[in-house]
Amino acid sequence: MTAAARDALAEQMQTIGLAARDAAGVLASAPADQRTAALRAAAEAVRDRTAEILAANDRDVAAARSRGVAANLVDRLELTAPRIEGIVRGLLDIAEIPDPVGRVTERWRRPNGLAFERVRTPLGVVGIIYESRPNVTADAGGLCLRSGNAAILRGGSESFHSSRAIVAGLHEGIVAAGLPATVVQIVPTTDRAAVGEMLRMAGLIDVIVPRGGKSLIERVQAESRVPVFAHLDGNNHVYVHAAADPVMARAVLLNSKMRRTSVCGAAETLLIDRAATAMLPDLLAALAAAGCSIRGDVETRALFPAAVPAVETDWDTEFLDAIIAVRVVDGIEEAIAHVGLHGSHHTDAIVTADAVVAERFLREVDSAIVLWNASTQFADGGEFGFGAEIGISTGRLHARGPVGAEQLTTFKYVVRGDGQIRP
Repeated sequence: MTAAARDALAEQMQTIGLAARDAAGVLASAPADQRTAALRAAAEAVRDRTAEILAANDRDVAAARSRGVAANLVDRLELTAPRIEGIVRGLLDIAEIPDPVGRVTERWRRPNGLAFERVRTPLGVVGIIYESRPNVTADAGGLCLRSGNAAILRGGSESFHSSRAIVAGLHEGIVAAGLPATVVQIVPTTDRAAVGEMLRMAGLIDVIVPRGGKSLIERVQAESRVPVFAHLDGNNHVYVHAAADPVMARAVLLNSKMRRTSVCGAAETLLIDRAATAMLPDLLAALAAAGCSIRGDVETRALFPAAVPAVETDWDTEFLDAIIAVRVVDGIEEAIAHVGLHGSHHTDAIVTADAVVAERFLREVDSAIVLWNASTQFADGGEFGFGAEIGISTGRLHARGPVGAEQLTTFKYVVRGDGQIRP
């Protein structure tokens, strides 16, 4: 990129940032009913534009396939009429969740008569950097709108036309509700230098949310001058304890791995108690019948010869494909130790009828989401009742787990007195 082109891009991004900052001020003071109306109108506009969005998506999918993009990434990119209807339902669900802005989370009064309130407020301007999932465009825009934040969206080049078509629908609804279209803006270039510009926009962007592959997340965390909500991997585990019901274990494992292999909530490793290995051949046969490749340790391969040998890196890999690594463990201690050593603090599940063991797993596994007798694929803001999510945060500061509308707010303290002065 020439110096002139860099300067032009920097100026363009500054213009977007300043417009977002102005829009954030308007949106923060807009009543909840107006933001709700904007979400509902945006949902209907997206539905009305289904044909236009599908045509744009066809261009993106064709281009991705011509470049040899992996099938699992094409699946993330591809839209269908039912998937667009899912986007519409997601926006409508966001419209129905309780508005977090202005919510008083705590009240107290001091002996001197001062009355204190902790009140939720928007973060301001949220920058979202994501890759090949165009539905994130609607989820991110909708959640920012619900939480009173302006959004700057930088989708991947693979979803460029799809995302622009979706944003056109969002703009139609936002403007119909009397709000400025600039409350949701999409970066109008596929140039990767725009990502670098966003990461340097401290003062204009209040938080960056990256959603994509490991290389994207690592770059954002390394370069950003703006606070970041992020996770690197969804290296998730299903642990089948000795007291697991075999039928339940089979159902939970199959769904965790195979419902959608390309999502960050998919299970990547099966851990099974040595005392429960009698059920292992049936579990692995069910996975294999569903099209899953099995990579097992020595004991796993002895019980299921169709498995290929697992190598050490398999325990640390987010496959995002129909592949699972399988290890036999000696009880809850070894299972927890394996998750702690190899997991990514995203989502991990235990299947057991033993409540004491389950509670230990839930307490000691340090992941954003831990489940008992339920699929890891519930790692989704919609399933949590958040309407949707902007991503899954595995950090420990501000937000952890699905980042929904409430997690896109901060708070301030409102103090009311009647003339008190400090002695």
